Amino acid sequence: VNACVDVVLSGVKLLEALGLEPAEGKNHAVLSSRQDLREAFAHFMERGAAAERYFSDADAFQAIARAASEHPAAQVALFVLQLYVGGNAALIGQKLATNPDLKILLCGPVGPKLHELLDDNVVVPPESMQERDEFHLILEYQAGEQWGRVRAPAANRFIFSHDLSNGALNMLEVFVSSLDEFQPDLVVLSGLHMMEGQSKEMRQRRLMEAVASISDIPTDIPIHLELASMTDQDFMSNIVHQQVFPLVNSIGLNEQELLFLTQAASGPHASLASWSGVPDVGVVSDILFWILKEHGRAAERASDLTRIHFHTLAYHILATVDGHWGNQAAAVAAGARAAGTQACATDTIDATKVFLKAPLEFVTSHTEAPAKISLNPDEPVVLWHRDGISFHFTPVLVCKDPVRTVGLGDAISAEGLLYSEAYPQ
Repeated sequence: VNACVDVVLSGVKLLEALGLEPAEGKNHAVLSSRQDLREAFAHFMERGAAAERYFSDADAFQAIARAASEHPAAQVALFVLQLYVGGNAALIGQKLATNPDLKILLCGPVGPKLHELLDDNVVVPPESMQERDEFHLILEYQAGEQWGRVRAPAANRFIFSHDLSNGALNMLEVFVSSLDEFQPDLVVLSGLHMMEGQSKEMRQRRLMEAVASISDIPTDIPIHLELASMTDQDFMSNIVHQQVFPLVNSIGLNEQELLFLTQAASGPHASLASWSGVPDVGVVSDILFWILKEHGRAAERASDLTRIHFHTLAYHILATVDGHWGNQAAAVAAGARAAGTQACATDTIDATKVFLKAPLEFVTSHTEAPAKISLNPDEPVVLWHRDGISFHFTPVLVCKDPVRTVGLGDAISAEGLLYSEAYPQ
């Protein structure tokens, strides 16, 4: 239920155009000034990590957005200004809509520009339309790019917005009430992270309303929840513990979100402050196992959660509770293929434009007796089992010079869902 227009441009060029000098990196949970933007951008660029933040000052945000579109540098292509479909829900919808046999219902605050950008297979109910678009600024940087002393170890992006409609999940009820007529085979939810800009009371109330709405979705329709960058541990803990996780069948997330989740909910490896380099496969699989064991489907627990699609730059893992899903090898492979083709903007994987970053050997756990696995290029999907849960792992052919990193996780999750078979329960 989150949708917007993404304004994609070079982060370094924009900050230079705003007259902002390179700064010491500092993480800010919410941005309230240009100074905060400068420090947060440096913090994440230095790590090559993706992040998304709410900009609380509407006037300052509008001024930055105007500078981005009106600065003479935009005209002389010093930083390329492009408008794209944005918001996880809209991006997942767009990706699924490339399949000619699918009809997609998208509910989110859809303004005129976004409506124009959407695929013809995407249906937007009239109640979802609004007069103005919500804009998000996407500051991209390339691997090795420098800004003062800051040097990016990998290509990635920093996203910020002052977005009220998505922040209040305004379209959730419209979405759920539209399902009766639309009769979907799959529901994909995203946008919970946008609520972080709200006050704690408002957020708590809205989350309760969201849970009530989601509970109205017929139980025979599988629900996938796509997570995104978050900073409030209490809010994340609420989503995991008592509220959203038990209602959904599947979740999609990346390494930042996975680590934040285990820190917020006191899971395994919660003392790990951040990943260094490629996330350790054993650590990732321990956390995935814990999520499904502690919060997933079980005889003694009312939870529908049986599937997690984890994606990081170098590899993907699809973890599923046995007996609920099929075709996982194809699903995880399709997601990895989507990552390589979309980042490079090619129709198929071009071997000259990609490289392998995944570990060629790894252990499957650090909390119990692990299996040691060596990758075999002839069988790129590796499978292991642990106490009723299956793990499908595949390396990603990583694009050397990515054309665009925004929406990559959404494309991966969408493609993985398209190839997944949900068994009726």
